[in-house]
Order: sequence, then structure tokens, then C-alpha cells
Amino acid sequence: MPVALVTGASRGVGRGVAIGLVNAGFKVFATGRSILTAELPEPVVRTRCDHLRNEETKAAFARVATEGGELDLLVNSAWGGYERMVEDGRFTWPLPFWEQPDHRSTSMLDAGVRAAFEACSEAAPMMVRKRRGLIVNISFWAARKHLGNVIYGVAKAATDKMSSDMAHELRPHGVTVVSLYPGLVRTESVLLAAQGGWLDLSNSDSPEFIGRVINALAHDPALMERSGKVLVAAEVSAEFGISDVDGRKPRPLALETL
Repeated sequence: MPVALVTGASRGVGRGVAIGLVNAGFKVFATGRSILTAELPEPVVRTRCDHLRNEETKAAFARVATEGGELDLLVNSAWGGYERMVEDGRFTWPLPFWEQPDHRSTSMLDAGVRAAFEACSEAAPMMVRKRRGLIVNISFWAARKHLGNVIYGVAKAATDKMSSDMAHELRPHGVTVVSLYPGLVRTESVLLAAQGGWLDLSNSDSPEFIGRVINALAHDPALMERSGKVLVAAEVSAEFGISDVDGRKPRPLALETL
């Protein structure tokens, strides 16, 4: 049974990925600050972890080594950037950088990029030892186009560069690293924002859809050829014939129309 660790799996994309991977036959270890009360299938191994604390990240991976034996897949989904998009009835997401609330940079850069870096640093030795493995860093189109706010773009661009450079260093060891762009995912925070009429969900993804896409990647015989690249979830799903949980096949987002 392949072993996966999904960070930030208490809710949102991470929770959906954990569910998708369990359904695909993975032994899934899931982390998050509120993971113990998250709505997840019984087989998921839950480890409470605040990825802002390196010692807790190390402990989570130590548990994988003890109970899982090895690690085949790491999905970095820990991210607080979509929290509190609406504050006191005001949609603060698109404010200019000098008016952005302080919590947004912490949520995106520390709980997002830095946390992913630390998780990769723990996963890499485990994968290098067996000369195989896949690391998926959840990213988004904000790396390529201004979408909403400056901090968002900085965080996603950093994630893509991190994936590319890590792929370069891990390639000789047989380990693949990619950035994966979901579409608009119906997470709890996104659904809340949509209630105010700020988001159009007509071409959106379920969180579980991303788990299905990652499972397909993990079983791709030509996986190493993708290492260092930015992958679009809807394009990968079309390649492998993957449908969302409702049977729909989301259309890939286009940079010019985002």
C-alpha cells in the first residue's frame, strides 16, 4: 500500500486530497491544527500539527517513518491564505498591498511557503533513500498574473520556484517535484465568499477532485518527465479521463480570462 502525507488536511483542498487518496488505496497520514476533529474517513491517520512550528513538522514525519515505514507521496496543502477573506462584512482580499491585513502575509508566506519548504526538507531524505517519490506543492495562477493581491502572487510564485529548484536537486535521486494548479475549488472559505456574490462557481472543482488528479500522477509511468513543471489539474484530468465527484469535467482555466 503506497503511503502519503497530506499537510493542511483539516479542511479545504488538503481535506479533499486526503479523501481522494484514501479512496484510491493510499495509507494517508494527515496533518493540521484541527485535524483531530476534521471530517475524514476512518482510515486516515491524523496528526495534530501546526506547520509554523518546525518541531511539530518533524514529529509528524517521524510518525510516518514509524507507522508507515516509508513515504511515497507528500502533498503540501497547508495554507491559511483563504481564511478571513471577508472581515466585518468587507471583502478584504483585493485591497492594495499597503492596506492588506497583517495576518494575510503570515498565512501565505509562513504557513504556506515556509511550511511547505520544511515539509519537503523532511520528506526528501525518506524518498532519496529509496530513490523514488513524488512531492506535490499546491500552487495557483497568481504566480503568473495579478489575482486579488500582491501577497498572493508572491507566495505562489515562490512555491513554483521552490518546486522547480527542488526538482533539479532531486532528479538524480529519482524523486519528482511538481507544482499543481487547481481551478477554483469549493473550499469552505470560497463557498463563504461566493455567498456574497464575489465569486462565480460555475466552473469550479470539488476538493476531492484534486485528490483524484494527484492519484493519477502518482501512478503515471512517465512521472519523472513532469518533474519541475507546473501542472494544471484540469489539464491532467483531461489527459487521464478523470471526472469530478459529480461527474463533471472542469474546464482548464485560461490565463487571459482569469
